[in-house]
Amino acid sequence: MGEASTFPNGWRVGTIEDSMSAIIDYRGKTPDKTSHGVPLITAKVVKAGRIMEPDEFIAESEYNAWMRRGMVHAGDVVVTTEAPLGEVAQLDNRKVALAQRLIALRGKPGVLDNTFLRFSMQSAFVQDQLRARASGTTVLGIRQSELRLVELPLPPFPEQRAIAGVLGALDDRVEVNRKTARVLEGIARAVFTSWFVDFDPVRRHPHARHAAASHPGSAAARRAPGPAPLPADLAALFPTRLVDSPIGEVPEGWRASNLGEVIEIHDSKRIPLSSQERAARPGPFRYYGAAGIVDHVDAYLFDGTYLLLGEDGSVVDDAGRPVVQYVWGQFWVNNHAHVLTGTRGFSIEHLYLLAQGLNVKPFVTGAVQPKISQGNLKAIPIVLAPEPVNVAFGKVIAPLFARLKVAHDQSATLAALRDALLPKLISGELRIADAEKIVGAMP
Repeated sequence: MGEASTFPNGWRVGTIEDSMSAIIDYRGKTPDKTSHGVPLITAKVVKAGRIMEPDEFIAESEYNAWMRRGMVHAGDVVVTTEAPLGEVAQLDNRKVALAQRLIALRGKPGVLDNTFLRFSMQSAFVQDQLRARASGTTVLGIRQSELRLVELPLPPFPEQRAIAGVLGALDDRVEVNRKTARVLEGIARAVFTSWFVDFDPVRRHPHARHAAASHPGSAAARRAPGPAPLPADLAALFPTRLVDSPIGEVPEGWRASNLGEVIEIHDSKRIPLSSQERAARPGPFRYYGAAGIVDHVDAYLFDGTYLLLGEDGSVVDDAGRPVVQYVWGQFWVNNHAHVLTGTRGFSIEHLYLLAQGLNVKPFVTGAVQPKISQGNLKAIPIVLAPEPVNVAFGKVIAPLFARLKVAHDQSATLAALRDALLPKLISGELRIADAEKIVGAMP
């Protein structure tokens, strides 16, 4: 370890090799996967400093054999070594297994704080070194021997912990807001399922049992009672019985329809920008593609709340459901996502919940580049309730989504502050006392 000429007095620079008590390398290994068991952390779920929800597992009985290269501990930092290179996250106390293209790092006690290590690995100082030491033409990857030579800034250990504390506190607040948003969306989805999938308000009507009894084998007759009854004004919007139809049992007066009857398409306002054009036009406005934010630019095309549904590329998930995004504010959209609002009493929020459950796979074309054309999008079948029911549902879920938006917006503000403070704290440009004042001023 040596003195750091570009860092504050008392800071040092040390290599990853010299600063770790453990380097656990799982590159090049492919486990036998199961549908349940110990969650498998793969490179694809390590994103933006977080571990997304794993969707792959290994058998509990295989855990010890699989992890023979080294057991990971809570607090260990994982880094992706290729596809993509340099994504970083920190493990919590859940039991997990590591997949290929991952290396776990554990700092030496008293020398390198693991949470400081996580933020340090995300800094430009380290990320630039990872890219410089990587190899490969199509996919960049880094060997363990090269990773060991990457240098880290090393403030005195108490200062490391203080820096980690400031940035970690912002991360914690972001995570609380994320969880809040997930809970709110889950509640809204449960109400949607009750009204439009299970038809609980109909089945709970005093006369519903007679309708169900006339069809002993029906789904309505077999189901257990759903949520508590609706207030009288809402219950009055629903019919008293379910009836047979070509698409199965539906509330009386509801009918088979298609998505085209309840959406307005705003694709004509979309304008794609090349990566070079975006690089020349940096700004604060989100630039959306089919599956998320691609970039930020200096102008916007849309101002309001919309549903984005993947048109080509990222169109459908493994279950056949569409790739959808609920977006609001001022933003730009390229030509890879349909831009939708609702008609016939459908709020954006109602449309979002409906779209999440649609089976669109039969309407996807293109073997190499999946696509849903406007015509196929409009043809997707749905069950259509009378407009008063749709309007009432929009009003019921509106407060949930209003709070969800607040939580998301607060997360974005906190994440932006964290991202602004991180390079300044890791480089020593901003000292901890000043950073604490800035964070303390946040609402």
